[in-house]
Amino acid sequence: MPPSDRKARIATLNARYRHHSATDVLAHALRDDDAGRLALVSSFGAESVVLLHMVSVTRRDTPVIFIDTRMLFTETLVYQQELAERLDLRDLRIVRADSGVVRARDPDGQLHRSDPDACCALRKTEPLQRALQGFDGWITGRKRYQGQSRATLEFFEAEPGTGRLKVNPLAHWTPEDIQTYMDENRLPRHPLVARGYPSIGCRPCTSRVTEQEAPRAGRWRGQQKTECGIHFVNGKMIRKGEDA
Repeated sequence: MPPSDRKARIATLNARYRHHSATDVLAHALRDDDAGRLALVSSFGAESVVLLHMVSVTRRDTPVIFIDTRMLFTETLVYQQELAERLDLRDLRIVRADSGVVRARDPDGQLHRSDPDACCALRKTEPLQRALQGFDGWITGRKRYQGQSRATLEFFEAEPGTGRLKVNPLAHWTPEDIQTYMDENRLPRHPLVARGYPSIGCRPCTSRVTEQEAPRAGRWRGQQKTECGIHFVNGKMIRKGEDA
């Protein structure tokens, strides 16, 4: 699709759903021909259960892509299995980097120490791009409150360099909205949240945070890196915000 047509399509979608709720945006996007074929990309992290629950209620056969980096916390893997069963997710796709490629590029499993961006690209970004082939777009859990780079986030946007659509149903939600939704629907929390992990990534690159720290202070602690790389701005990795 030419860039001008893609821009017009996104403008049409944002105008059409501008005053709709998150659940309406998600429900309509999954059935709107202008949105195309969509998948939900979920980390099964601290807040992921909200969108997963919305999908299970709206259209539980929606493809759900979970990237197993082989460096995740055991608690995340168990939580993923429990949620998938509890919510009856009918098209869960667990994707991983090719073992041979990992051995070639990270033979000693220490790439996250020497080049964390390369490790994220190997274990997360590249497998995701392969998994998204054949889809017109994907659903994310990004929100405006997650950083300056997302302060003007819309429900619909273009993914630079791919032509795919990105749908952000929770763009306008606050942290209080997230907690209220979880409480009202009695959704299970990721077990690590209660243990001081409000933002959860791979085990070697995630640490506990104190009440005085920002939620993402424990991600890549002591480094400038704050983003795994699956979200880009102008084709470049951004340095603020949350994962999917």
